[in-house]
Amino acid sequence: MALSIKNTALHLLSAKKLTHFFNVKVLSWLFIMTALLAAVASIYYFNRIQQIEAFNTAVSTGKQPKTDLQSFEAKFSTAYWLAKNERYKEATLLFNKALNGATVEQKAAIQYNLGNIFFRRGLAIAGTNMTVRDEAEYLLMQAKTAYQLSLRQDSSNWRARHNLDRLLTMLPENPTPGVGDSDSPGLIMGNIPVGLP
Repeated sequence: MALSIKNTALHLLSAKKLTHFFNVKVLSWLFIMTALLAAVASIYYFNRIQQIEAFNTAVSTGKQPKTDLQSFEAKFSTAYWLAKNERYKEATLLFNKALNGATVEQKAAIQYNLGNIFFRRGLAIAGTNMTVRDEAEYLLMQAKTAYQLSLRQDSSNWRARHNLDRLLTMLPENPTPGVGDSDSPGLIMGNIPVGLP
């Protein structure tokens, strides 16, 4: 009996300590701190959403974004916009910078776009005259290498496979005369595929 009275007394003492700890004043401060933290987090996330929307708008219009300048997305989109506007050298430099720290899928996308840049440049100068034949062949070989690197990173990229297939039909099987020991006439530009890359 004495033991049960002692246990009941200890139980009442611990309950009294808990009610002393959780009084109205302490609970009020706890709720105020929680509300302040929630308000700060809401403001931060609202601001971040606004930054993301501004970033997407800037990228889609080809402007330099004001936030996240060192992100992969900023580098990639700027390089893509430059390539789309035929500023190939600058785009190539930016794509190569974006390779550092990129994931496997991102590297595959970069290599695919580099292949497109070299392919377009090669096609643009190939038909002008025979003095640029070596430069056109060099650019098309660079495109071939970039497409192959893209496919090594992501073998399911059918656009890279398609462009590589079309590119291989344009390149000679053997090197240009003077470069190796072949008698191949070099680039055959009569079968340029339409609509590539």
